[in-house]
Amino acid sequence: MRITNVLFIPILLLLLPSCNTKVTGDKKQKPNIIVIVTDDQGYGDLGHHGNPWIKTPNLDKFAAQSLELTNFHVGTTCAPTRAGIMTGRNANRSNAWHTIAGCSILKPEEETMAQVFEKNGYKTAMFGKWHLGDNYPYRPHDRGFQNAIYHGGGGIGQTPDLWDNNYFNDTYFRNGIPEKFEGYCTDVWFNEAKDFISKNNSAPFFVYLATNAAHHPFNVPEEYAKMYENTELMDYQKRFYGMITNIDDNFGKLIEYLKKKGEYDNTIIVFTTDNGTAAGITYDKIRNLEIGYNAGLKGTKGSHYDGGHRVPFFISWPNGEILKNKSLNTLAAHVDLLPTLTSLSKIPFKPKNTLDGTDISQTLTGEKDNIERMLVIDTQRNQWPKKNKNSSVMSTTYRLVNNSELYNTINDPGQKVNIANENPEIVAKMQKFYNNWWASIEPEFTHAKIPIGYSEHEPVDITVHDMHSTENIPWNQVQIREGKFYPKGYYSIKVVKDGTYSFKLKRYPFDSSFKLNQAVTSMPETPYIDGSPEGNQISVSTGIIKMNDLTFNGLNNTNDEFIQIEATLKKGNYKMESSFLLSDGNEVPAYYTQIQTLK
Repeated sequence: MRITNVLFIPILLLLLPSCNTKVTGDKKQKPNIIVIVTDDQGYGDLGHHGNPWIKTPNLDKFAAQSLELTNFHVGTTCAPTRAGIMTGRNANRSNAWHTIAGCSILKPEEETMAQVFEKNGYKTAMFGKWHLGDNYPYRPHDRGFQNAIYHGGGGIGQTPDLWDNNYFNDTYFRNGIPEKFEGYCTDVWFNEAKDFISKNNSAPFFVYLATNAAHHPFNVPEEYAKMYENTELMDYQKRFYGMITNIDDNFGKLIEYLKKKGEYDNTIIVFTTDNGTAAGITYDKIRNLEIGYNAGLKGTKGSHYDGGHRVPFFISWPNGEILKNKSLNTLAAHVDLLPTLTSLSKIPFKPKNTLDGTDISQTLTGEKDNIERMLVIDTQRNQWPKKNKNSSVMSTTYRLVNNSELYNTINDPGQKVNIANENPEIVAKMQKFYNNWWASIEPEFTHAKIPIGYSEHEPVDITVHDMHSTENIPWNQVQIREGKFYPKGYYSIKVVKDGTYSFKLKRYPFDSSFKLNQAVTSMPETPYIDGSPEGNQISVSTGIIKMNDLTFNGLNNTNDEFIQIEATLKKGNYKMESSFLLSDGNEVPAYYTQIQTLK
């Protein structure tokens, strides 16, 4: 009898599922997905890529164990990359070719990665930086994320964000509702992600974790900046590097959490960034030398040379067939993520719109060698995309920059030697690809419109961040305080039903209680946190709303926080101008406008 029991126990154990096996049949077939995108961290901002100063042990270890794509590209700035990740399409198609000025709002007809995974049974969540629209129907929880915790605009402290957030103990939005959080921003995003996973692991989950770090302002916990105090880096670089080390610590904790919960082996984890470095390398005029590290690449954030858009990319799936402990130089990009992740997850995906990305899953699994293809990256940052502006046509080996400079980036990764004259046939081939690509995207250029009149989505708060203008726009709260920029422009508005509407015009955000003519007090700085200047006082006499050819006025009373104007409007599309007339006769924009249906 004793011998029988001994034999029985091992047999029983073999029949039981392991701790990493998903019990439900549905979950067995579908991996979890976590996509991590950091902000302004370039290719050289990792120890794994040879940076001699930066401390990123957890990411370095993950990189060594995962599959690395060393020729992976994104947009050259924030919103274009995020639009490409979410849709598999170049940002010029989706009204996200800029970071402000009404051209960072993802068009409503775009289908997002979150929507695709949600309709295929995934629990979906995003944490951190959205930067694709702050109003309905453009917010993350309108675009397929069942749970979303995020800040406003393109960064904490920007114009649409809640007032005086500074990365520490801030108020963020949870599915559109302001909520106070304790701790440093990056810690909050990762902790909330872990909390979501713990509560939603009975089904496959898709988590988009997009940190605002290491975006300026370089506000960082003191202990992280002090890690670099004895280096030759500039003071602001020490803070920038410290922000990345904090990300690294949080990344390591997330990996350990997934392993502890038995989720790691069946989770596809992607780590990448949104553009080239913002502060990893700089030129010190006093010492007359370059300080920092950029892995030998040409250009930084915003550049259409490789230093502006070639970024780290690591992908891991222990239980899957993705290659491990390996790097590939195959050309790939942010627009490939949606078709590739759906393919790896074996969920149906029929694109609603033309994709610029392609499914590279067979390359990741080693079934196919390098894909012969070309892609385009450009930097627009204007009101309307312009052909040949700041363009880079890419193949695995070559870059055609500005339609005239050709570089072999295998032999010349720093793009120092223009070989266009010696290779006219390659130039012609890449120019033809660009022309055909441009012809395909040009019919899709439109501006997204902010709707008013949906009673369930009111009030509608509109900020100068989304003003269509070619002039300087005060895109952050320091500039709001200073009151130096007064751009002329308009907002693309869609009135969804006939009615009478209330417009409240304000200089300061609606979550503040400052008066129109008030000069707000300064916020002190510390060695590791930027302060805010004292506000510039103005003298407002009248408020003006223009809706196409209709004009409505309202007067300022003493100590008002806003000027309220009523307007009766017909359903339709409008160019809205919202402005103040000052006592000296000058007209300046109302930085904040709140709209609500009256009847």
